Amino acid sequence: MATTSPPTSHLLDVILNTEPSPQPPSLASVEKIVLTIFLSIIILMTVFGNLLVMVALCKDRHLRKKKTNYFIVSLAFADLLVALVVMPFAAIELTTGQWFYGEIFCLIRTSLDVLLTTASILHLCCIALDRYYAICCQPLVYRHKMTPVRVAVMLGGCWIIPSFISFLPIMQSWNAIGIEDIIEERRSVASNDTSCVFLVNRPYALVCSTVAFYVPLALMLLAYQRIYVTAMSHARQIETLQRAGSAPSTTAPAPGLAPSSREGYPPHAAAQTSSASPNDKLHTSSSRMRVETKAAKTLAVIMGCFCLCWAPFFITNVVDPFIQYSVPWQLWTAWLWLGYINSGLNPFLYAFLNRAFRRAFLVILCCGDQRYARQGSYSHAYNLRPCTSANGTSVALRLSFLPNRSYSDNGRRILASEPESQDSLGPL
Repeated sequence: MATTSPPTSHLLDVILNTEPSPQPPSLASVEKIVLTIFLSIIILMTVFGNLLVMVALCKDRHLRKKKTNYFIVSLAFADLLVALVVMPFAAIELTTGQWFYGEIFCLIRTSLDVLLTTASILHLCCIALDRYYAICCQPLVYRHKMTPVRVAVMLGGCWIIPSFISFLPIMQSWNAIGIEDIIEERRSVASNDTSCVFLVNRPYALVCSTVAFYVPLALMLLAYQRIYVTAMSHARQIETLQRAGSAPSTTAPAPGLAPSSREGYPPHAAAQTSSASPNDKLHTSSSRMRVETKAAKTLAVIMGCFCLCWAPFFITNVVDPFIQYSVPWQLWTAWLWLGYINSGLNPFLYAFLNRAFRRAFLVILCCGDQRYARQGSYSHAYNLRPCTSANGTSVALRLSFLPNRSYSDNGRRILASEPESQDSLGPL
């Protein structure tokens, strides 16, 4: 009997080796389900948000009038492709731990990943440069520099430049020169048919990271620095005007517009045609400065999210080849998906921080409910409402019939209505 009964130590080994075995698969299944749900939410929100931006720009003619919005719709298209073409395959590979689509499609997927994410980053850089010219330069200079042809060239560069660091070197295996042994060693861990290994040598890591991240980052920092300096300069000028005191104010229509030349213009307004007072200039300058400062803050928030999302990945991308590719794959995956999340953040930043986009989104989501339609739109063409200055004195008429909500004064574009001008600033 003693020979048939296993000893106590043997029974303990059997219990320890058999009872816990179902638990790891159960935990792995739960983790896989949670991870799948999390990644699916990221993908769906990215698709939904960027589609919403594109539909808003297509349906709202007010948004289509601003040159910056051409960059916005192209950016939304790039981010949408990231969500439709790149993220799903990355999610399948992450949740299953295998690559089912072969080596050729692995190279294509990787090339699309580099192309689309770089295009998204370059669009953000172009938006920053566009805002720099709009805020830091005179309006006539901005119109001269940001012509439709130049906008088209910049948009083309956002898509063509990434191809030189994506499809061209990756399909030619330039990124693998000198590290073929390391790549083969990584592939030997799993079957070649079930793995998608992508490593880069030092020259490719430096060139790719510089073009895709560090140069755009430097340009954006310089643009925002100049925008900040300009905003502070405007603030000091307005403070000087306020300290200089106020003069008696008069109401006056926009220069070059005869009060009686429009049907429906109040008859008593014809007598109020004196030139604008210092309070007029104070109000319009203050209004413009507030609009421009809001634009700079919006761009700064978008840039901050961009840096937080992409800086970890590109820092790791440069460091890894110099430390013998010792960065854990878990860290690589976390940084990569953090970068993907940036493609889903942009449309929601526009929704929360910009009145024009927020109103357009509400109209779309509420199936065209007119309660959210733009106030003072073209259907209210000849409304005239008073506008007050900083000290509460009525100094000018709010000219709602102007198509662009603005008028020109000695070559400077003066915003006629602060709320509407904030909307006309577009997303940024």
